[in-house]
Amino acid sequence: MLFRLAHVLAVAASLLAPAVAQAPPPVDKPFADHHLVLQLSDRAQDKQLLALSVAYNLIKAYGPDKISVVVVAFGPGIDLLRAESANRARVDSLISQGVEFDICMNTVDTLEREGKHVNINPKAVRVQVGVGRILELAEKGYTVVRP
Repeated sequence: MLFRLAHVLAVAASLLAPAVAQAPPPVDKPFADHHLVLQLSDRAQDKQLLALSVAYNLIKAYGPDKISVVVVAFGPGIDLLRAESANRARVDSLISQGVEFDICMNTVDTLEREGKHVNINPKAVRVQVGVGRILELAEKGYTVVRP
């Protein structure tokens, strides 16, 4: 009887829990020889610029088809992916060159619960858990770098 009640409660909880969107795989680059994820968890302008510079230099050095670069922003690092970011043009330019920018929705949800609206760059990929995304990519062979 207790097992049946626990099972019913587990099923009910799974039905009531909000669906967590699965992040899409990184930009499809079948000829990429190198795979890198850049962790951005700092709001400091110099850290944002460094992450952008690293992504740009890697695309320039290897060519956009030979390297897959994913920037994952969480915590204060999401400031880079706000629609009004001073670095928006650079982010959009890198996206057009095949760099993926992921934003942690847990961070966004926390800020919005605190009454702070977050206007997200519409070209950013929304992932539920930023650190989880980094872990997922690392498990797929991506090298993790924190500039």
